[in-house]
Amino acid sequence: MAPSPRWVLALASLTSFMIALDALVVTTALSAIGKDFGAPIEALEWTVNAYNLSFAVLLMSGAALGDRFGRRRMLVAGLAIFVLASVGCAMAGSVAWLIAARALQGVGAALAMPLAMALLSAAVPKETRARALGIFSGVTGLALIVGPAAGGAVAEGLDWRWIFWINVPIGLVVAPLMLRRIPESRGPAAALDLPGVLLATGAILGAVWGLTRGHEAAWASFEVAGALAAGLLLAIGFLAWERRAVAPMLPLSLFRSRGFSSGIAASFLFYAPMYGTVFFLPQFLQSQGAGPLGAGLRLLPWTATLFVVAPLAGSLVNRFGERPLVVCGVLLQAIGSAWIALIAAPDLPYAQLVLPLIVGGAGVSMAMPAAQNAVLSAVAPVEIGKASGTFNMFRYLGGMFGIALLVEVFARAGSLASPPAFSQGFAQAMGVAAALSVLAALAAWRLPTENKLFRPLPEKGLRS
Repeated sequence: MAPSPRWVLALASLTSFMIALDALVVTTALSAIGKDFGAPIEALEWTVNAYNLSFAVLLMSGAALGDRFGRRRMLVAGLAIFVLASVGCAMAGSVAWLIAARALQGVGAALAMPLAMALLSAAVPKETRARALGIFSGVTGLALIVGPAAGGAVAEGLDWRWIFWINVPIGLVVAPLMLRRIPESRGPAAALDLPGVLLATGAILGAVWGLTRGHEAAWASFEVAGALAAGLLLAIGFLAWERRAVAPMLPLSLFRSRGFSSGIAASFLFYAPMYGTVFFLPQFLQSQGAGPLGAGLRLLPWTATLFVVAPLAGSLVNRFGERPLVVCGVLLQAIGSAWIALIAAPDLPYAQLVLPLIVGGAGVSMAMPAAQNAVLSAVAPVEIGKASGTFNMFRYLGGMFGIALLVEVFARAGSLASPPAFSQGFAQAMGVAAALSVLAALAAWRLPTENKLFRPLPEKGLRS
């Protein structure tokens, strides 16, 4: 069966949107969930963390299983797990049940997310791949930002359980269409690198556990320091094993490519401030009196750029190359963050936020598809699954690092006690977000250059 890029793009984007949405959609429904179950805030936090933890830990393993057993097959299996877990969440009778179902959702998401990107990259011709990734990035990024508002709207207007029920019809439609419309693809015919899978899983678990627990349990505590140290030791063990493995889970030779290594480094550094901003900006708007839904609507100047700029940037990659777009994009992100840091105040008129939101949103929307294309174009077609899993892992770790760092900066400079205290901490956090974006620009400057200025743009649209 010949691949149909339009179908692959539509189904991969819808899958990515659903998975990304569920990472944050529950955040604004926590009070309603807590009221139903009489659960303390510490337990409610794990309805978010359980999903994030299993998702992050198993991303690389999901990509490896897809390469070995078939990317489409494992993606559909991941969707099935995700949908069944969503039913479990919707039918939860206790907070412990909900936490367990959320962890299972993360398992399904870890199978599906990297394989959706890998199947898209394999199906789309190289000359239109960047544009397709721009659309894919825009849809995925939108989900991350509208998640809190969508959760608030459902919790206010219906019942929080509908946050999870909505995944069921989507999954039941998407999975059969994938089996009919997307051809199977695999990585190299090699045995599964089980020691690599176990070492990578342990390393990521230590890193994510430490980052998510750092502020609450204290960075110097045995729990956090021990988790981070264990993660570091297992990461060193993973690298040592991959150097000698016959069929490595992650060939370290990939990092010799400037496009791959610089694209991964830049993505880690610009997703950190993006996730940190997603975490804090809705709270800042709510501290000024907006409700969950109102805060989400006020983010539209930022989110709307994803629909316009990301596909356009993807189209321009073939003419200008990845480096100018990533460097300019993350510098615009830095300008937007620094601008917000300078004007943040408890009585700030919303109108003054609109322009910096557009600038910052346009910047990250410009950088995302170009960085993805740099990473995926730097590897052979048979290694796209490994490259996609690695990219998604570092993107997510960057987001976790960004949230942890900005939360720590916020806590040292401000608090939740009052709007002035919140604004003070928020301003400091956004200043650090700007600095991370500048570091991302320095990493992106190492991307390889190619004289593409006079190369014609690809034909509009994706070939069927």
